[in-house]
Amino acid sequence: MNQPMPRNDTRRRISIFGATGSIGCNTVDLVERQGGAETYEVVALTGGRNVALLAEQARRLRAGIAVTAHEECLPELQARLAGSGIETAAGAGAIAEAAARPVDWTMSAIVGAAGIVPGFLSLAHGGVLALANKETLVAAGDLVREKAARHGATLLPVDSEHSAIFQALVGEDRRALERIVLTASGGPFRDWPLARMAAVTPEEAVRHPNWSMGVRISIDSASMFNKALEMIEAHVLFDMPPAAIEVVIHPQSVVHSLVGFTDGAMLAHLGPPDMRGAIGYALNWPERRPLPLERLDLAALGRLDFAAPDDVRFPALRLAREVMEIGRGAGAAFNAAKEVALDGFITRRIGFLDMARLVEQVIGQMERAGEFATAPASLDDVLALDAAARARASACIEEMAA
Repeated sequence: MNQPMPRNDTRRRISIFGATGSIGCNTVDLVERQGGAETYEVVALTGGRNVALLAEQARRLRAGIAVTAHEECLPELQARLAGSGIETAAGAGAIAEAAARPVDWTMSAIVGAAGIVPGFLSLAHGGVLALANKETLVAAGDLVREKAARHGATLLPVDSEHSAIFQALVGEDRRALERIVLTASGGPFRDWPLARMAAVTPEEAVRHPNWSMGVRISIDSASMFNKALEMIEAHVLFDMPPAAIEVVIHPQSVVHSLVGFTDGAMLAHLGPPDMRGAIGYALNWPERRPLPLERLDLAALGRLDFAAPDDVRFPALRLAREVMEIGRGAGAAFNAAKEVALDGFITRRIGFLDMARLVEQVIGQMERAGEFATAPASLDDVLALDAAARARASACIEEMAA
């Protein structure tokens, strides 16, 4: 029987899924600052419609394969990488195939449910999964944790809030953890009255006061759906009951999150609002390396403000608690309905406040129909719940827009 030849290359093998998005671009930036192709063997890069950027990244990092999610973009990608020796492919199947290629470290930064499958598949390598795609844990948390344990893979959160919690817990006895406090900037509408929020436009919703993010994540932040997903993610990642997960409005976005212990002590993680902090921590873990971040000047900052969130103006937080209590696949339905609602808002078919109403309606319909009676036993079960929720959500939009 032929045995595989041992690798002579000592470079760390990495793949970046969602390389052309905000998180992906920041990851590429840090990889290049740390030596690029001389330090890392970049196995796969994937992106969306920004084929020019994907091809440029692939050439600079000498990637093994570059994949666009959109099959109609493949000819352009092939043309841009002609003569480079870099393999090209397109579509969800090609992204899944790229995720099956062995690596030591994977960045999962594809936005939305599209990132669930590649993140899940990458766990089989037994390396590090740097998880910026929160939907992976929201929709398939128990399955992800079980697969990670089975293959000896390490889950490292890249959301700034969950990275902060992870870092605050290093060296601590998890049995003494009593509460998790997720901070939220409150977005651009934290002080707006409900009547004014009802007329919010997509252009207004993308103007986040602190963070530079993509369109979809910015709108999710404005509606607090992003924080709702983070609550569910924290529930899964840190094995905490819903009642022990809190949210506090912190406009400066300097305290990324806090943990509280049974002796009453709290630890807070502070840093500038720059995603390269959490990305760099995951890239270099378990070590710390210098990162090109602005250093905090606390005297110049002067103050840190905190306030309780308003569940009436931001019902996504209440819905997240209900979803956590339901369990058994409700997270997959919650995320799917939210994504359809977001599409409806972006295309102006429903209003800003209609998004939460739609998601609540879908979760209620599915719970009454018994669709959460048993927990998903496989990723196929998760994807079936996702599809069912999308169908119901689409029907709700048709009713709202009629």
